Amino acid sequence: MTTIWTWNVNGIRSAYPKGLGDIFSKKNAPDILCLQEVKAVLSEYPKALTELDNYRILHADSHKKGQSGVAMFYRSDLKINWHHLGMDIKKFDQEGRIIIAGFEKFILINTYIPNGRRDHSRVDFKLEFSHALLEKTLALKQEYKLPVIICGDINTAHHPIDLKNPVANKDSTGFLPHERKFLDEMEEQGLIDLFRHQHPSLPDAYTWWTYRGNCRERNIGWRLDYFWSTKDLLTLAPECKLLTKIMGSDHCPVELKLV
Repeated sequence: MTTIWTWNVNGIRSAYPKGLGDIFSKKNAPDILCLQEVKAVLSEYPKALTELDNYRILHADSHKKGQSGVAMFYRSDLKINWHHLGMDIKKFDQEGRIIIAGFEKFILINTYIPNGRRDHSRVDFKLEFSHALLEKTLALKQEYKLPVIICGDINTAHHPIDLKNPVANKDSTGFLPHERKFLDEMEEQGLIDLFRHQHPSLPDAYTWWTYRGNCRERNIGWRLDYFWSTKDLLTLAPECKLLTKIMGSDHCPVELKLV
């Protein structure tokens, strides 16, 4: 069994004392932990994280201090055949939004898709990044003939069931028709939203809650964090669930288990 978590920690230094630091000492600690929005260079990580005996770290920086950044912690007994930071597209890679790792049975892409911003000023950039990610995913599938997994903060709720107030947010980035259409395109290209594949009609299943108005306690949220995969991953009997009880960020982790 291999366990993978994805989690937007909204700052690794902030999340560490609030719950992230406890993850690695638990019996059910993930084999692979993909983090987004770490908001730090590797030298700024809490020292205890960089000195873990049984984990190794891959890290992608943002050129803007205190923004973006992704990391992948993986058990040192797990073999990575190769890894790559970014997609070789400068305007995307300089924001530290992609780590790709080739494991024995699958390829794992850890991504932090850009936020479109409240004024929609980055929606076009977000969609351009998203289409480049999809193209990269399909190319990796073609080249390596292995299941490809995309995990991370996708920054879009796909369907009305994926956020508490879809009508009120119909003009909000993260639920705009052309943002949601991209997720339709992912499905059309043969990718599967693993949580919805397992729980097609489960309501009130969210991964992000604004800090305002006690929204987490009231479960007024959005499902923005995903595991997507090519269909051949189904041979590894994936089980996906939301770890809503784990604190430390305005997002919760999502867990994927593979046989």
